[in-house]
Amino acid sequence: QNNAKVAVLGASGGIGQPLSLLLKNSPLVSKLSLYDIAHTPGVAADLSHIETRASVKGFLGPEQLPECLKGCDVVVIPAGVPRKPGMTRDDLFNTNASIVATLTSACAKHCPEAMICIISNPVNSTIPITSEVFKKHGVYNPKRIFGVTTLDIVRANTFVAELKGLDPAQVSVPVIGGHAGKTIIPLISQCTPKVDFPQDQLQKLTGRIQEAGTEVVQAKAGAGSATLSMAYAGARFVFSLVDAMNGKEGVVECAFVQSQETESPYFSTPLLLGKNGIEKNLGIGKITPFEEKMVAEAMSELKASIKKGEEFAKNFK
Repeated sequence: QNNAKVAVLGASGGIGQPLSLLLKNSPLVSKLSLYDIAHTPGVAADLSHIETRASVKGFLGPEQLPECLKGCDVVVIPAGVPRKPGMTRDDLFNTNASIVATLTSACAKHCPEAMICIISNPVNSTIPITSEVFKKHGVYNPKRIFGVTTLDIVRANTFVAELKGLDPAQVSVPVIGGHAGKTIIPLISQCTPKVDFPQDQLQKLTGRIQEAGTEVVQAKAGAGSATLSMAYAGARFVFSLVDAMNGKEGVVECAFVQSQETESPYFSTPLLLGKNGIEKNLGIGKITPFEEKMVAEAMSELKASIKKGEEFAKNFK
């Protein structure tokens, strides 16, 4: 069954290149379609020499986009501009909103059945944009549109493991909410294995998970944002999704999706993935008063970001 055709839109960028490398390296992928507005033929030529079976093809510029998307099972979109020091994810809105609307419009036309995985920030707004674009084209299926928040989970797992002296590969922390600042809500109380922190340490840890992206932006000092860890997280999500599409049982990942779990129309929670995308939303589960407070405090920002995305999509030509 391992015959997934995967497209990466924004394949020449800081996330796109390492993400394409990880996808090329996977036995789950049989065809890799790489799209960007510059350098894709070079990236594709380079990757095509790797001794794995995925065939790689590069596509350049809007006129080649339809061909890139034809027959794709999964489309991953890391296209857009990265954050610079002092910028919030929301500061990227104007540039990235147009890019995502344009690319998802092409997806709606040329591969309406594909699973769409959005990495481009601000995810809290780019997912509502994607949904509205698909609605406009009459091909909206909320079970197939995902905001990739996996990096928040990866970071939570890593930071908890560091503090507790555990193997990070064995740690699993669900992270719910959205994908910016205080909308990122790590459920440390649901961590497996079970871990306990005194309240002051818990607060510090939670803050670090929420601001981990900024940690990287500052460390790179103007040279970009999280690209390598994001590529790893994006690939992890795609592999889980393809496994589930291939019939593997019990695959669970968190993602920012259309949701009835809270008063926010989109919300990230653990999702059971299956052949058709979201099989079942597993919801928030039992959480502590500290976590409940974070959910309540995230609501107004989440709703505002979602509304901003929806408004943009309505006016996008």
